[in-house]
Amino acid sequence: MSDPLRTRFCALVGCELPVVQTGMGWVSGASLTAATSAAGGFGILAAVTMTPEQLLVAVRKVKDRTDRPFGVNFRADQPDLEERVAFVVSEGVRLVSFAGAPTKGAVARCHDAGVLVMPTVGARRHAEKVLEMGVDAVIAQGGEGGGHTGVVPTTLLLPAVVDAVGASIPVLAAGGFFDGRGLVAALAYGADGIAMGTRFLLTAESHVPAGVKVLYVAATPTDTVVTTALDGAPQRVIRTEVVDRIERSPKLLRFPRAAAAALRFRKETGTSFAALVKEGLAMKRNQDLTWSQVALAANAPMLIKATMVDGRPEVGILPSGQVAGVIDELPTVAELLARIRTDAELTLKRLGG
Repeated sequence: MSDPLRTRFCALVGCELPVVQTGMGWVSGASLTAATSAAGGFGILAAVTMTPEQLLVAVRKVKDRTDRPFGVNFRADQPDLEERVAFVVSEGVRLVSFAGAPTKGAVARCHDAGVLVMPTVGARRHAEKVLEMGVDAVIAQGGEGGGHTGVVPTTLLLPAVVDAVGASIPVLAAGGFFDGRGLVAALAYGADGIAMGTRFLLTAESHVPAGVKVLYVAATPTDTVVTTALDGAPQRVIRTEVVDRIERSPKLLRFPRAAAAALRFRKETGTSFAALVKEGLAMKRNQDLTWSQVALAANAPMLIKATMVDGRPEVGILPSGQVAGVIDELPTVAELLARIRTDAELTLKRLGG
């Protein structure tokens, strides 16, 4: 009898358990990514906020810690995407993920280099669009998910995406998952696995400062809010005084602050001013953004860095799925994945009578 937990996604990327650790900016570093893949899941290294030199070091750290497959997360409009893809392919990286729909050219560049592509979508029509581009798998994230998110809950989005593209490519479910029961539920909807961000953020290997993790663990399911005040796009975060203050601030004041943060982001990531302008033009064109929205989009990573790296929640933001409200401990990644497998197997046994 075949193992129901060995899905198409496992066969596609070479992992043992169909559980993906998403590429969370400033969070999914080498330690967390390596721990996830080593424990049988599929870790994704968050590389959007890394300089090329930092990317090189991080990829090789993962490889030093595990020989299991892993992925890297990029943004489709990064000006040096082609060079970054070429590097990770040369290092044997299996898959590139994109937060949102990539361009057709970005998908082609990845495939030409021999790497799989997996974007995240929040609507059925977006899944159909990326399927036409030739992507190899897709993450369907419901509104419960953290960071940039949509309005459709996972229980409605997931079956719609499975019906639209599931016959052609593996579909992973995201938004509200944290245990083995959730994995079985996703499989019942027709998905090929689950992707989790907040649950992996709250593990021992996550390098998020301990004081910040305490704030996540203390949160309830109703302590998050979806706001567009941070970068113009809906983003789920834990409600804090910082978020309330930004939402109350006049829109005219948000742009100059965001522009200053964009320049700080350039310094942090080693991006030249010319490349920053080129990237801004690409974002403006591909996402139909105003210049104010482009500046705000560069501001959000700095607000996240303030908490996830600097440990200063009093000046930064806390991207989070609603699932933070049901998490009350910080296991190792190996403990978490072993528990998910055991819970899934017991759930399947119970359902089988």
